[in-house]
Amino acid sequence: MGKTESLKHMIKELLDKAQPREVEAQGGQYRHAAVLVPLVLDEKGCKILFTKRTHKVDQHKGQISFPGGAVDDTDPSIEHTALREAEEEVGLSPQVVEIAGRLDDTLTLVSNFVIHPVVGIIPAHYEYNLNSFEVERILQVPLTAFSSCTPEEEGRFTYQDVTYKTPCYKYDGEVIWGATARIMQNFMEVVGRKLLLLEQGQ
Repeated sequence: MGKTESLKHMIKELLDKAQPREVEAQGGQYRHAAVLVPLVLDEKGCKILFTKRTHKVDQHKGQISFPGGAVDDTDPSIEHTALREAEEEVGLSPQVVEIAGRLDDTLTLVSNFVIHPVVGIIPAHYEYNLNSFEVERILQVPLTAFSSCTPEEEGRFTYQDVTYKTPCYKYDGEVIWGATARIMQNFMEVVGRKLLLLEQGQ
């Protein structure tokens, strides 16, 4: 088994063993949304794909996020929502995504959403087609960038003149914070740290 296949096998096995925490959107206070956590695997290891949102969108302007959006009544599953939104935002065909499992639900800080993260393995080389209204650019961040994080009790990030207590990761001049950062914290706890050891041959 090659390194890429070993990484893929480990990711699926760890996610399968985990029991994702579910958040109920009680009383209609929160809306449901799904995001795809896209993993790019090759012989060098694992990278995570993020999007930088434009300032044209209604919510989360300029933020680093995962492809995703609100669950439609016609969506048959959370996985379908995540794949549909990824195709709409970055042109990622659902046929090339290998669903690996789910992570803990999390709440957004700025808007009232329950986020359902779906982990998917995507091709190492893919020709994306960005929705210019929603997505400014794509970032592929190596897993090593998430091996340390500002402690949650100390992390602060100011967005639209409001300061939030949040874990923060920094990469390529950008800050990953809020729900996206918390999803990555959960990913590192469940999968990422073990994956780094495998990447490093330990």
